[in-house]
Amino acid sequence: MTTPDTTTPTVLEPPDLPGDEADRIGNLERARLAAVVDSSHDAIVSKTLEGRIQTWNAAAERLFGYSAEEVIGKPITIIVPQELQAEEAQILARLRAGERIDHFETVRTTKAGRRIPVSLTVSPVRNADGRIIGASKIARDISDRQRAERMLRQTQAQLAEHAAGLERLNECTARLWSCHTMQAGLDVILSAVLELLGARKGNIQLLDETATTLKIVAQRGFDGGFLDFFAEVAANDDAACARALQSGERTIVEDTETDEQYQSLREVARAAGYRAVVSTPLIGPDGTPFGMLSTHFETRHQPTQQQLRLLDMFVRHACDFIRRCKTEQTLRLREESLRDGDRRKDEFLALLAHELRNPLAPVRYALATIRKPGLTLEQRTRANEIIERQVVHMSHLLDDLLDVSRITRGAIVLKKTRTELAPVIEAAVDAARPVIDARQHSLLLDLAGEPVYLEADPVRLTQVFSNLLINAAKYTGSKGQIQVRVTKEGTDVVVSIRDNGIGISKELMPRLFTLFTQARPALERSEGGLGVGLALVRGLVTLHGGHVQARSDGPNQGSEFIVQLPMSNSAGEDGTGEAAGGSRNAQHGLKVIVVDDNQDVAESCKTLLELSGHRVSTAYTGREAVELAENIRPDVMLLDIGLPDMSGYEVARRIRATNWGSRTDLIAVTGWGQEADRERAFRAGFDHHLTKPISTDSLETLLQSLHLHPA
Repeated sequence: MTTPDTTTPTVLEPPDLPGDEADRIGNLERARLAAVVDSSHDAIVSKTLEGRIQTWNAAAERLFGYSAEEVIGKPITIIVPQELQAEEAQILARLRAGERIDHFETVRTTKAGRRIPVSLTVSPVRNADGRIIGASKIARDISDRQRAERMLRQTQAQLAEHAAGLERLNECTARLWSCHTMQAGLDVILSAVLELLGARKGNIQLLDETATTLKIVAQRGFDGGFLDFFAEVAANDDAACARALQSGERTIVEDTETDEQYQSLREVARAAGYRAVVSTPLIGPDGTPFGMLSTHFETRHQPTQQQLRLLDMFVRHACDFIRRCKTEQTLRLREESLRDGDRRKDEFLALLAHELRNPLAPVRYALATIRKPGLTLEQRTRANEIIERQVVHMSHLLDDLLDVSRITRGAIVLKKTRTELAPVIEAAVDAARPVIDARQHSLLLDLAGEPVYLEADPVRLTQVFSNLLINAAKYTGSKGQIQVRVTKEGTDVVVSIRDNGIGISKELMPRLFTLFTQARPALERSEGGLGVGLALVRGLVTLHGGHVQARSDGPNQGSEFIVQLPMSNSAGEDGTGEAAGGSRNAQHGLKVIVVDDNQDVAESCKTLLELSGHRVSTAYTGREAVELAENIRPDVMLLDIGLPDMSGYEVARRIRATNWGSRTDLIAVTGWGQEADRERAFRAGFDHHLTKPISTDSLETLLQSLHLHPA
């Protein structure tokens, strides 16, 4: 800056005083001026109009490194850089013209060669006549000021960059939370991160259900080769994403060509066109890992701290979004499952009503037939067979429901013993034979050549295979083929039941063993069932330590059910012992009291037992039963548990309390068939427990055994 010289310093001359006094005053003034100049923190230099140094204060020595003795009389250009020599000539020219130069910023050189930024103020010096005879220069070191200004500019730039980054982050976050699906959100997450880090390639991987494998769910910039190679990445892989997964922290591969751990993947990186990788784990607030976010750069690259801070802030939002989507997905699945369960329940209830009504129609017809006058023996026999067959059918339906309920609640108890498999399968075939023969199927049995033994409940195992055989018969058209094959696999035995029926669709296969599930074509069949058979099979097989699976090539391609069970590894002997005790009088049958508040049940049971040769009385309340028993001292009492005045348990306890009651066999007859119900009955004094509806064959067999072997 140049200003007119209105304050140009002049050379001080002593006033007109006597000689000695004038010298003294002049010396004082010069000393005072020298002290001011010498104590200044700024370098003060005077020079001639030719640019030669005349004075050099202490600050100049400190700033430039030259002593006064070294520079006085030397040209001022000794401290001017070579490229700025012309600048000094311009300054001298302006001084001669009487100009003053204020706060001129330039560079000067120290004795050691160090360049120093300085601010110069240069003024012309005049004598008493006003003639310019030289110049004074004040030089101030502005290194600190310039450094502070640079730092301020850098800080302002950083703040501006940070503000711009936060603005971009806010925009990206807003776009993310406006997404309605997981996939849309993942695409936004990837685009935002590529923008924040300045990358053109990247991908997002999510962990599978086992949380050990990463799978790509979104990507940008890669071709099929890369995607095929990294389709699934194991946790112990050398890739950056796997390393980040192992450590739980971000992994930065600044250069794939020099990173030792990336050596095995360099060819892949070259082919895909990237040289650096940044992999950031996606971890929820509770520490749950979701997956990995990776960005790829075409050259060696190290993100700035500002970029990484923005990335971390956005990743937190991304993890919150992924967690929300997963939670919503779980809730949707649960809701769908509940709706599906509700739908299947409604279908089941409708089907149950249908299945229970079906046998009631022929029972009613048969009963009406029996009442008709002039009924022949053959007609009566056929009517009785119809009633028995339909009652057995209803009993099977109810038994299956009760068994599935017990398995679901963990209340079923297996009575395991060393059991040969072949007789179990033969019994299952006998149980399924009516359905198989009715549809004219051919049945091929291929059993193991040598006996196979298992630790199993033979009754429950028979139930498993009979259900599968009946299932095969029902879902196979007339004159179909059913094959049962037994093989050994190590310590297990495998039973395969194959048919050439309607097959199983891919949609049905995942829920095939779910309660109340049926193939839709079965709804059109007259013996569709309740959809509990396969659920019962799976439950019973699991209780035996095995597993069951189904196979099918699709609709109309037949199906195969495979049951795998552990074989018995211990030898044992099967046998039955006779109960001690004498035989009752076989000629006159048993004295029996039937106790039930349902008179139709009591009377029909009485008639049945009387036809079998027993002497039977009935009672409809607990008190009647106790009084009647006291009078006739029965051999056997069939006791309903739910009586109107007192429970069957109380009746049993009162009978046992008499001096004759220990010789009476007490049989509990109830609709409650859980293991806890059986144990309660035994504690009350019952000898046997039968669950309604009672099979007439089972009842007669039990009474026959009691007839021969009394209590």
